Amino acid sequence: MIPNGSLGDSNFTDVAVRAAVDKWSNYNFWIGLSLAVLSAFLIGGSVILKKKALLRLAGKGETRAGDGGHGYLKDWLWWGGLLTMGAGEVANFAAYMFAPATVVTPLGALSVLISAVLSSYLLGETLNLLGKLGCVLSLLGSTIMVIHSPEEEEVTTIQQMSQKLLDPGFLVYASILLIACLVLIFYCSPRIGQTNILVYIGICSLLGAFTVSSVKGLGIAIRTFFSDTSVVRQPLTWILLVSLVVSIVTQVNYLNKSLDVFNTLLVYPIYYVFFTTVVLATSIILFKEWGSMSGVDIVGSICGFLVIILGVGMLHILRDVQVSLDSLKDSLGLPSEERNQEKVDDKRILINNLECLPPIKEEVPQVFIIS
Repeated sequence: MIPNGSLGDSNFTDVAVRAAVDKWSNYNFWIGLSLAVLSAFLIGGSVILKKKALLRLAGKGETRAGDGGHGYLKDWLWWGGLLTMGAGEVANFAAYMFAPATVVTPLGALSVLISAVLSSYLLGETLNLLGKLGCVLSLLGSTIMVIHSPEEEEVTTIQQMSQKLLDPGFLVYASILLIACLVLIFYCSPRIGQTNILVYIGICSLLGAFTVSSVKGLGIAIRTFFSDTSVVRQPLTWILLVSLVVSIVTQVNYLNKSLDVFNTLLVYPIYYVFFTTVVLATSIILFKEWGSMSGVDIVGSICGFLVIILGVGMLHILRDVQVSLDSLKDSLGLPSEERNQEKVDDKRILINNLECLPPIKEEVPQVFIIS
């Protein structure tokens, strides 16, 4: 006879092991993961292309974009950056169709890493020691989250998606987010929006729950359309489309307001943390992504997310801090490369000037110590 507790633990372990195996053998997961990484490369590269176009425009003496100029519209490099960003957003949209949002959303931090690295090589911008450590931490956190990512519950039809959206738990969660968002828009924004950085960012972040839910539902509708065209006549399809458009337009509006009023170095990391947290909570409640995960994977996912937050914060907030390897050696009392080079030069000068020294008496030992 097997005790009930042992049997329950054994069944839970078997379920967790099967979920882990299914995740790595599921081609949809790999497609979504590849699309998310591709999206990060495209979006990160698009920033560099547009920045190079704007710098080239300023070098020609034309009116800068910040001063109201629109000369960049005639530059093919700027249009290449815009098209590259559009392709990245399409790849990101498609990634949500195949992989869990818990994996796709945090990987968006890689675009920041890629743009920072490329700008240091292609634009001549400096990346200090803390920025380089931030890049390493972002990569490490992304890897940890992918390794411990959940096996998303299968939702393949628009009817199943409708059942998920009508789940009482998700309805309560969505209602709380919607009420909080309306309070921020109509009450807090006119009063303290210009002084509190969390107001505009909070609006954008809370709407992320509706954006991701709509993207997942529309992705299912698009995949189903090729086998069943009646999905176009489903009311939920059009409700999701309207919800996606409204949420994206509102997010862009308030994100631009936030960037216009507050420091960009603070806006982006705070927005990333809030937005990703809301998306992760939405995925857990709506798709029950953590239902089959073990305690180790849950802790691993949370730790990976925290590591990404730390890396993104170091990349943005500490970007202008003058920290280098030589300054770190100076603070630790270690000899730097410049000091070593100066000592070598001093030795060479002393050796070359030995013949110019005044004559020395014969009875005095002629000893020269070069340390």
